[in-house]
Amino acid sequence: MQIPLQITLKDMPQSDAVESRIREKAEKLSRFHEKIISCRVVVETPQRHQHQGKLYSVHIDLSVPGAELVANKAQHEDVYVAIRDAFVAITRQLEDFARRQRGDVKAHSTPGT
Repeated sequence: MQIPLQITLKDMPQSDAVESRIREKAEKLSRFHEKIISCRVVVETPQRHQHQGKLYSVHIDLSVPGAELVANKAQHEDVYVAIRDAFVAITRQLEDFARRQRGDVKAHSTPGT
């Protein structure tokens, strides 16, 4: 399935290699949920002066029927590691959401019932 993908690179030069890696990772998401509505990925270098090198930040906003999943904690000096970490986080959220939708997750029973 072709996922509607929007890639934005902020405060960094345009890179075909980075965009290619993002497209490759986004295609793998369709294994976990067949009805992905959209996927927005923003890669940026926040302007922080405390850190020695550039720190890349990756934010993923994924829409599926019934939910909007967000991963925005991935930061690393290597842009590819930041992309990998963000996609690991969003994949985990997508798997959990798909499991809940299928009813694979058991509900906790209240004690004494």
